[in-house]
Amino acid sequence: MPFILKEYPALSGEKIQVHLVKNLKIKTSTAQKSISKGRVFDETFNTLKYGDIIDSDLIYMAQFEGHTRGLKPLFQSKFFAIFEKPSGIVVHPISKNTEYCLLDEVRYHFGPDANLVHRIDAETSGLIMCAKDRDIESKLKLMFEEKKYKKSYLAIIKGELKESVTIDTSIQKEGKNIGVRMEAGLEGKKSKTIVNHLQYNEKKDLTLVEAIPVTGRQHQIRVHLYSIGHAILGDPIYGVEDEFADAYLDRMLDEEKRKEVSGCHRLWLHANYLEFSYEGVLYKIYSKNKDLYNKFME
Repeated sequence: MPFILKEYPALSGEKIQVHLVKNLKIKTSTAQKSISKGRVFDETFNTLKYGDIIDSDLIYMAQFEGHTRGLKPLFQSKFFAIFEKPSGIVVHPISKNTEYCLLDEVRYHFGPDANLVHRIDAETSGLIMCAKDRDIESKLKLMFEEKKYKKSYLAIIKGELKESVTIDTSIQKEGKNIGVRMEAGLEGKKSKTIVNHLQYNEKKDLTLVEAIPVTGRQHQIRVHLYSIGHAILGDPIYGVEDEFADAYLDRMLDEEKRKEVSGCHRLWLHANYLEFSYEGVLYKIYSKNKDLYNKFME
């Protein structure tokens, strides 16, 4: 997401936060965040802090502006939109140096007040929702926090899973890599995933499954499937040696080595279905991306 320095007229003698809101008509929350993050500057590019008096004819604000790489919403209403995120794209910028993320598309299509409502891993593809303004964002995020939705994923897993299964093992942080890798264990947060067998590819020894996360823990589906001996095809973190996972996390792993060890260049986990009600309307959104099923059948 590009970091843009924008120029605005200033009113000498006015407090910076008052000028942003009163004269430039910038939302109070945006003005406060910009000042607190050190993104507002005077003519000599000194950072302006909350309460500072303007002493120049111009000020500058560092702002993120979304750009597009051609990704369009799968579905939209006047309140929200649904995108199909490709695998390998982060949803939010990791730093100012992040060249592109899904939020770029959201802001490009719907403006600076649009935002993502929930998130999926960079490696995971599929459906993700954005709100078109801050008020709608708050309502939709509350809906997700209160589990007022249904969602399911498709995954290609290694080996044959002969029947559907419910996995309710708790998930905790893996001791060696706190905050990155997770593991199934006796402690941690209670977690539940329903896994439905769909189809088995005997030639490849792969099974296509539907995974329904009842809870929403970090890496939940990946950890739960690995815990029963069925790592997801292409997973560079679970179902592989620690040395390999560490190399991937440190961005020291080349694509050919990843294919050799994990079975593919990407993680074959796809957010396939989303169901919820908003403003009295029931929405049932299905993915139109067939890449995962085509990969399973090839």
